[in-house]
Amino acid sequence: MSLHLTDVTLTYPDAGARLTALDRVALGVPGGTVTAVVGPSGSGKSSLLAVAGTLVTPDRGRVTVDGTDVTDLTRAERAELRRRSVGIVFQQPHLLPSLTAVEQLQVMARIDGRPARAVRDRAMEGLAAVGMAGEAGRRPHQLSGGQRQRVNIARALMNDPAVLLVDEPTSALDRERGAAVVALLTRLTRERGTATVLVTHDRTLLGAADRVVGIHDGRLRPGGGRDGAAGTVPPA
Repeated sequence: MSLHLTDVTLTYPDAGARLTALDRVALGVPGGTVTAVVGPSGSGKSSLLAVAGTLVTPDRGRVTVDGTDVTDLTRAERAELRRRSVGIVFQQPHLLPSLTAVEQLQVMARIDGRPARAVRDRAMEGLAAVGMAGEAGRRPHQLSGGQRQRVNIARALMNDPAVLLVDEPTSALDRERGAAVVALLTRLTRERGTATVLVTHDRTLLGAADRVVGIHDGRLRPGGGRDGAAGTVPPA
């Protein structure tokens, strides 16, 4: 399991010109590790996640997810790879109001065509992994913010992705609950071997990451990681 971005550049149209969102980005994330990406608003963090998650195609460069180069895949092939190999934890949980916690996870697996019985068992295992098995029958309005985010994480991991992309998971939480969510993400990354990218603006949460890189004007820079490394993580 791994994620690699090689010489990735992404631009957007802007008043008749092109605005550079990512500028020759190189980033490698081995399985079982967390790479934290920090930067101010507008620095390119969201664009980085969109490209890594195969939601947006860069102008140039290559994106490799768990050994598969997605550059030349069709739109349908990318959607299938994303469904099976990429988990995304959104900034807001976006749970469906009418579904219970366990049903939130079941939807993900049923989309992938799994049988109903196996799906429920897998969903309960997923909730147990994030400490939410006892809340399986509760709907979002019956859960705290931290509990909703735990369901969000379990849902992202439902199909055993190779890559986990996490967008500001603590923005709506207080410091204590935020630290607990990051600790949970780190533990699950180690246990499941996912290549995890954590985007955050909160530097107090970076101690759990294996690597920290900064991003500014679409360029990766050394971000104060334990080894002071620049924007590329060597392959495992």
